[in-house]
Formats: sequence, C-alpha cells, structure tokens
Amino acid sequence: MRFLYHLPLSPYCRKVRLVLGEKRLPVELRTEKTWERRPEYLALNPAGTVPTLLEENGLAVPESSVICEYIEEAYTDSTLLGATLGQRVEARRLVAWFDGPFAEAVTINLVREKYLKRVSGAGQPDASALRVSYGNLRDHMAYIGWLAETRTYLAGDTLSLADLAAAAHISVLDFLGDIDWTQHAHTHDWYARIKSRPSFRSLLTDRVPGMSPPEHYVNLDF
Repeated sequence: MRFLYHLPLSPYCRKVRLVLGEKRLPVELRTEKTWERRPEYLALNPAGTVPTLLEENGLAVPESSVICEYIEEAYTDSTLLGATLGQRVEARRLVAWFDGPFAEAVTINLVREKYLKRVSGAGQPDASALRVSYGNLRDHMAYIGWLAETRTYLAGDTLSLADLAAAAHISVLDFLGDIDWTQHAHTHDWYARIKSRPSFRSLLTDRVPGMSPPEHYVNLDF
C-alpha cells in the first residue's frame, strides 16, 4: 500500500493529495504530528516535515515539489504540467508562486496563528500577524482573479499542477473561514470548478480537533 504522511491543514500535503487523486493513485493517509519529531518518521524524512510519500516498494519521497515531480515522471499516463515547454514553464512558475510568496505571506502565517499554535501549545494567535496576512490575502486573491478571468485554467487552457497548488492553499484558507467569496467572483467560479472534481472529495471531509469549517466549505454550489 502507498502511504502519505500529512497534516490535514497543510497546503503542501493537500496539493500532493490532489495530484494523487488526479492520477488515480490510491493512497492511505497517515497524520504525522511533526512537532513530536518521531525517530521513525525522521528515518523516512530527516527534515521532519510533511508531506512524505512512502511507495509500495519502500521508496520514501519527501517534500511536496519533489513528490509532484516524482509522480509526474513515474506515472506518465497523463500530465499535470502541460504539453509544451511554454505551458510547463508557466505551470511551474505559478506553483512556485503559490508555494513560495503566497504561502509565506498568507497561508503559513494563518495556519500557524489559528491552528498550529493551539495544537502544539505554542500560545495564542498574534493579532498583528493576522492583520498583515489578511491584507496580503486581498492582494493575492486579486491576482488569482485576474488569472481566472483571462484564462480557462490558471496556467492556460488545461488543468495543471498550478490549479492544484492554488486550490490546496485556497481550500485551507476556506476551511479557516478567511475568504469572503462575495469579493472574489472570478476566483470563486474557478475554485468551484476545481472543488467539484473527484480528486477534491477527500479534502472536503477533513476535520481537525476543536475546529470546524464554515458551512459552505463542503458545498459544491457555494
């Protein structure tokens, strides 16, 4: 059996789950509390981060970008990077943007302040950090809206890893109740299409102790 060590509210783990779903690769999820630094897990991934994919043959593949590239190379029935060099460049550019500047300015801060601090006993949320993240979110959502308005999918005419990376981050923020969808019509319409895909179903069932998503989180027509 293939295993994915993950945390439910990690956008990087969610991205890999979406990729596995789009590739129709079955996987069993194993929640890994990274702050516990389990020796058994560190033997698989010395960095102690999630996600880590453990293949049926025993190959351990750490870190979301490495996992996604590995899956793309190992399972070639379909591609999530595009057919041309230009499409692949644009998909990778946007993935790097979502997993880099977007994550650092928005997702990581909000998940840390609203969830990880509580479950790891690291104290109360920092109100000033939350305010900065919400301001950053408005700016980034405007860019996503522009992409969604001018293209069929974020990187071009076909679904790509860029859409899955973006949807992974957006889904976490939506779980936290941090998106006012009335202000982001084009992003809403794009996200509704991605959210309706079969690969997304397991994300909509995610729950974490002591926290519930808003009612619209599970609705496909939200």
